Parts: sequence; structure tokens; C-alpha cells
Amino acid sequence: MTRAVARTAPRAADRSRYDRATAHLDGPLAVVDLEAFDDNAADLVRRAQGKPVRVASKSVRCRALLDRVLEKEGFAGVMSYTLAESIWLAKSGIEDVLLAYPSADRAAYAELASDPKLAAAVTVMIDDPAHLELIDRARDGGREEIRVCLELDTSLRLLGGRVRIGSLRSPLRSAAQLAELARSVDRRPGFRLVGIMAYEGHVAGVGDMIAGRPFRSRMVQVMQGAARRELAERRAAVVRAVRAVVPDLEFVNGGGTGSVESTVAEDAVTEVAAGSGLYVPRLFDHYRAFSGRPAALFAMPVVRRPGVGVVTVLGGGYPASGVAGADRSPVPYLPEGLRYDANEGAGEVQTPLIGSAADDLLIGDKVWFRHAKAGELCERFEKLHLIEGDRVVGDVPTYRGEGHTFL
Repeated sequence: MTRAVARTAPRAADRSRYDRATAHLDGPLAVVDLEAFDDNAADLVRRAQGKPVRVASKSVRCRALLDRVLEKEGFAGVMSYTLAESIWLAKSGIEDVLLAYPSADRAAYAELASDPKLAAAVTVMIDDPAHLELIDRARDGGREEIRVCLELDTSLRLLGGRVRIGSLRSPLRSAAQLAELARSVDRRPGFRLVGIMAYEGHVAGVGDMIAGRPFRSRMVQVMQGAARRELAERRAAVVRAVRAVVPDLEFVNGGGTGSVESTVAEDAVTEVAAGSGLYVPRLFDHYRAFSGRPAALFAMPVVRRPGVGVVTVLGGGYPASGVAGADRSPVPYLPEGLRYDANEGAGEVQTPLIGSAADDLLIGDKVWFRHAKAGELCERFEKLHLIEGDRVVGDVPTYRGEGHTFL
């Protein structure tokens, strides 16, 4: 049985609230339950144990909700996912934006290098001297100092490196490698090294309590324990080596929603990143260390009743990124007891749903879904309806609703 993520609010009661709140609205639509969102934010701060939480914007993709969480004590700064987005957020008034991925956006680099306010607000990610070369070629006369962060590869290597567990991200693994690139940044005019980032996705993004799979869960727990120990030792060595080159390093960022406790326990880490824990999509149902309340949902209207135990809703085929599989599909959430047809799944235009709950649904009723991942839901909707209790208290645009689809 999966761990209940909404223990403080029974699902049937949530469905009743959401249906009442949106009775005047036609689906498809997306909502954010503000009470659940705020509860999740408070839980992230609690788990961070006094270290600041940097909000991962790719998991939110809504400026109004980024502003809402940044107003809360315990949160500081944004972790962005493209340079164009970083600049847009900085122009919107966010003064601390860390770009989590290297960029090849020459036009955006030219804008960054020519504007002192943007250059002071945005930190770019590199893991190769070639990134410095690209930025210099892209400056187009801009002379502003570019703030730089180095990314550390966090993957766990076993059997002499023949087995790798973790994301294929940075090529920088050892303290010596990061120290060498730190020296390259330090001696190159127009750049300032300010931080180190290390995202342990194989811990932060992989649930360790998988429903109905105790053996796999135990294997994940063993792997993650080994990964945490190895990374803590290596990250500390990396930070010492880089600080020997740049003593005034501003931050060491690590972690994600699923690894907050273990990441902040490391003395070398000064801040933790998190974003998915605000919305709590379905991929974050399977962790021993924490549980959250689903805060972001979308609703599809029933448009057909093909037979006993079957309804069809309009749309719904919103798969998440990653390796294609059932865990990347949205999940029918409310009412309970609905599942996909094995031959159709979540459809482009229509989605049949099977189960006894279907017989209680009428044409025009809403079926509520949870997305597999967090912010990707916002690429499907132009606005989010904000719910408090059983009322919609406002609408806010997503990135898409503001005319931006950065990726």
C-alpha cells in the first residue's frame, strides 16, 4: 500500500471542495490548493533545519507562486532552468537567480553582459572551460562581470567505475578537477566564481518506498545510503579545494525535494534546492522521510459514457519527461477508483477511464488528475485557479499564460 500523502485531508472531502470551488468553470482546467501549497512550503523549511531553500522554478513555472513562496521565511533565491528565463525573472524583480544548467544562448549572454543589474542578479552554470569561451564570444561588447557556479557530478560509481548510478550531468567529479576549473575562472577577466552546485538526483528524485515492491524499495534504500555517504565525503573535499582557490565562495547548493534532510546535514552545504515539494506530484508519493499534500491538480470533463463502468473525459494525455512508462502518466485521482484502459492510456483528445466510480459520473462532471511531475503541468495550461477552502480566490498565469515556453 502506498504511503498516504493527504492524510490531513481525506480525498473525498477534497473532491467535494474542488467541485464546489470550480462549479462555475468548465474543464479542462488546473488548480492549486493554497492551503496544501503553504503547508508543503512550511514542511520544506522544517526539513531544511535552518538552511535556506532555493526554489526550483522548473517545478513551479508560475511567477505569482514563486513570489508567494519567496515571501516566506526560510526561502531565498530561485534556481532557474534556462538563461532566457533567468533574465526574465531578474527583470521581474527576483534578485538572486541561479541557472541550474549550462546554456548556449548567445543572445541572452550578450544581454547579461551588458546590463549591470542583470549581471548582479543571475549566476550561470559551467562545467567546462569551453563554456567560458562561449560566453566571451557572445558578449558582443558587454563588459559586465559574469557570476559563475561550478557543477559537481554526484553519481555513485561502483565496481571500479564500471557501474554508474545517477544523472549524466557534469564531467567534473574530483576535487582536483573542480579546483582546476576554479583557477581558470579566477584568472580569467570578466568572470567571478561564486558557488558550487551538486544535484544528487538518484537520492532526491527516486522514491525509496515503492508500493508493492519491498525488495526494490530495500535496494533503493541501500543504494541511496551508500550514495549519501560517498557524496558527503567527496563534496566536502571539493568545497575545501575550491575554497582554497576562491575563499569568499558565496554558496554551496545541493539536494532536491527528496533529499532535503540528508543534504542539509552536510556541513559543506550552505543551501538546498527544492520545488516539486510545493506541488507534490505523484512521483513524490514514495518516500520514507516525508509526505506532502497534493497541491496542483487538473480536471478533465466527462464527455461520454460508453458503457457500464466506463466514462470518457476530454483530453488528459499529458505525459511527463523521462523514460517512457506508466509512472510518467498522470494518474486519475478524484473520484477514487478510476484507472486507464490498458489499450488506450491517457489520450491526446479523449481518455477512457474504467472503474466502478465511473457509474456515478454524469456528462459534464469533472475527474481530477495528478501530474507525474511538478511544473510540467503548467506547460499545458495558461492559468492556475487558486483555491482556498471551497472557493476560487483568484487566477494567476503560468509561464505559458505570460507568453513564455522556455523549454
